[in-house]
Formats: sequence, structure tokens, C-alpha cells
Amino acid sequence: MRRSDFDITDKIRTTDAIDVCDEVVRLFRRLFPKCSARTLERAFDDLSKYYHGKHPDYHPCDTEYHDIQHVLDVTLAMARLLDGYQRDLQEAKPLTPELFTVGMVTALFHDFGYLRKRSDRKHKFGAEYTLTHVSRGSKFLLEYMPTIGLKKFAHDASVIIHFTGYERDPLTIRMDNPVMRRVGEILGTADIIAQMADRCYLEKCHDRLYPEFVLGGLARRKQPDGKIIVVYKSGMDLLSKTPAFYVNAMKRLNEKLHQAYRYAEVHFDGNNLYLEEMKKNEVHIIAAAKST
Repeated sequence: MRRSDFDITDKIRTTDAIDVCDEVVRLFRRLFPKCSARTLERAFDDLSKYYHGKHPDYHPCDTEYHDIQHVLDVTLAMARLLDGYQRDLQEAKPLTPELFTVGMVTALFHDFGYLRKRSDRKHKFGAEYTLTHVSRGSKFLLEYMPTIGLKKFAHDASVIIHFTGYERDPLTIRMDNPVMRRVGEILGTADIIAQMADRCYLEKCHDRLYPEFVLGGLARRKQPDGKIIVVYKSGMDLLSKTPAFYVNAMKRLNEKLHQAYRYAEVHFDGNNLYLEEMKKNEVHIIAAAKST
């Protein structure tokens, strides 16, 4: 049985930044054998310090769903999709080492907006930033990218992070470089397929995501007239609505992110392990719903 803290291949521990970094660097060096992976390694090291509270300006990550395992899982999926893109004979415009690196760094910090500054006296929990975390992450990348030698790509990174959120419709995001735009679509895809293919996805939705929704103001919403609308009554209620979320997620993957998930098939030499694991979770929750 696949282990809960390992990736879809059950080979890479997604709670360990070093394990994921080693695999990402391996893929990078396979695609760009003459290029240094030092920037990637620096970004992984920085991420680990931030998320574990070893940076003087930020509290450690306290969101149990959007935790470091989620980030590393998404980052690993991102590397595999970029590898598939680069090896796909249908793609006429290859990645440069810089574009690969920008995509990977953005994946690493795509949920950074959940982290609270130590000077924050207004918020007690990172989940309170749920509605604004993408914009906060975008601002962080504008400041962070120059510190690792990627100043010329800081703006691009601050834009493509929005492919992971719902503040902006992906179809309205404009990029001068079509390949960078595709990197953004791949990032948005990695964010969806990695979490929905997690062996513990359903349990995490019930036990971890629902409490985040409560803190973030998504479980209940206040209408302009002051009326409170209950969106999710409980963790079980959230689970009961998960099948509909699968439908919407696939629609987003197909129509707004233009089927970037297909690059996983190139990476895995014909199989799309992410979609296969997503389907297993979907079948399980549908069966559970029918039995209750």
C-alpha cells in the first residue's frame, strides 16, 4: 500500500525537502546537463527555513492542509510536468534552464502567502489569509526572486503564481512570453493534481481543510445585505460536496489550463499516475456517499 507521506510512485518522501530537492535537481540536470542547479538548491533550503520557523521575520507554517508536504508534492508534480513538456515532441518551443527554475521556485513558494510575519498582531492563524494568500505570495516573490539571482523574472513569477488561485481567471492572465504563460498553466495544474492525487486527500479535506475554511471565511460567507450563507456546515459536509469539486477541477484543468496534465504521460512514459490516483479518490468518495 502506498505510504501517506510519499508521492504517487511511493518512492519519494514528500515531507522531506531534501528528498524532493534531490529528485527535482536530477530532472533538471537530465534536461540541462551543462547548467548549475545551485539556485534550485538555494530555494529549497530557503523554503525549509521559512516553513519550519527558522527565518527571523516569519512564524513557522501553521496551516495543516496547506503545509510543507502539500508544497513539496506540488513542486515535485511541477518538475515532472515541466520534464514532460520539455520532452514532448509536440511542443515546438522548449524551456530554457531559467524558465524551468522560475517555474520551480514559484511552485515552492506558491502558498507562501499563508505564512504570518512575526510582527503580525492582527492575525493569529495563517489560514486567516486564505482569501488573499495568492496576492501575498505574489508580493513575496517580487522581493525574493532578486535575492537568488532571478531579478529579471521577478515580475513573471509574481504573475504566474495567480494560476494557482481563484482571484484571477487564468484565461484573463496575459503574458508576453507564451512559454512562460504555459509554465503558469503547468503550475496551476500541478497544484490541483498533486493534492487531489494525495492518498490522504479525502481525510485531509475532512480533518484539515475544513478548519482552514472556517478560519479563512470560506465556510460561511456574509452577503452584502448582512445575511450569513453557510457554505460548508462541517467536515462531512465538505466531503459530501467533493464529487462536484472533482467535476469543476477537471473543467478547470481542461478549459482554463489547457490539459497541461498530459505532460505527466510523457514523463511517466505513457501513464498518467496523477489522474489515476485522482480517479481512485473520486470513486472512493462517491461510493462512501452512496453508502451513507
